[in-house]
Amino acid sequence: MVGTILSLVLTLASFGVVMYRLVSPETGLVAIVVLCVAQLVVQLVYFLHVGASRSQRANTGIFVCTAFLIAVIVGLSLWVMHNANVNMMPTQMSIERAMAHD
Repeated sequence: MVGTILSLVLTLASFGVVMYRLVSPETGLVAIVVLCVAQLVVQLVYFLHVGASRSQRANTGIFVCTAFLIAVIVGLSLWVMHNANVNMMPTQMSIERAMAHD
């Protein structure tokens, strides 16, 4: 019951930040990210029962390793795409000039 109530409160708080524009857009983005991480922790603890107890350490370790690998894969993919975008199109060249070279 505690997990459900916490999830509802966090969801409504995120909804309120967006719908009622309680804070500036930059602060709103930070608030949504913080509420998202809090929601993730609530769901992991109360619904998936991932914890620090002796019987759950293997599950917690597997989850942390998986989250790390996903973060590395997504982060490096974004880095590669950003660098390809920056290095593939010269910034000094206009679109018309680039199309003339085709």
